[in-house]
Amino acid sequence: MPKQISVVSSVKDTYKDEFVTNQLVEAQINQSLSPKMRNELINVLYTYKNAFASDNEPLGAIRGHEVDITLNIDRPYPPVLRRPAYPASPRAREALEKHIQELIQLGVLRKVGHNEEVEVTTPVIIAWHNDKSRMVGDFRALNTYTVPDRYPIPRIQETLTQLSKAKYITSMDALKGFHQNVLTPKAKKLLRIITHCGIYEYLRMPFGIKNAPSH
Repeated sequence: MPKQISVVSSVKDTYKDEFVTNQLVEAQINQSLSPKMRNELINVLYTYKNAFASDNEPLGAIRGHEVDITLNIDRPYPPVLRRPAYPASPRAREALEKHIQELIQLGVLRKVGHNEEVEVTTPVIIAWHNDKSRMVGDFRALNTYTVPDRYPIPRIQETLTQLSKAKYITSMDALKGFHQNVLTPKAKKLLRIITHCGIYEYLRMPFGIKNAPSH
């Protein structure tokens, strides 16, 4: 079996290092690593410090890949794709406005101008869980007319066989991974949400669209 090197350990084993310029970032490094392996890992963190994202700055993006949407209907689109905003309580409106501003700051959304042609609009809702809110687009109508992506999924046994001779196994998680997928100009126009404070266009792939998991 390959030896697994975990960069995540308990809080008491936390190693702090300022590997992002002018910002103290907590790097959790497994204390079972040898001094040589620890130094090698820290050097990697320093070398690729710009790859570590922050919640307060625009997201990075996957290079050389754009997400497109193909519909199985032609223009003019049916009225069901031009939907009005859902009613929302004052609490939900406040949360919605906060989420929109955060996504604009991250470069995920932009406001659609009054002089722009709009053919498709999707309403959104605010979902609550333990007093935390989440903005959710109701893309059911758009998904109905979306042509599905189809491609073969790798067999688990073949994948495990390829990993059997590995010396190290690394697991990585992208910050807001869905939103790191850039959209084509056509997809952007199809992924416009309508709210009480206007119409906004997704610049990155949102949750809830039919083919999102395939990207």
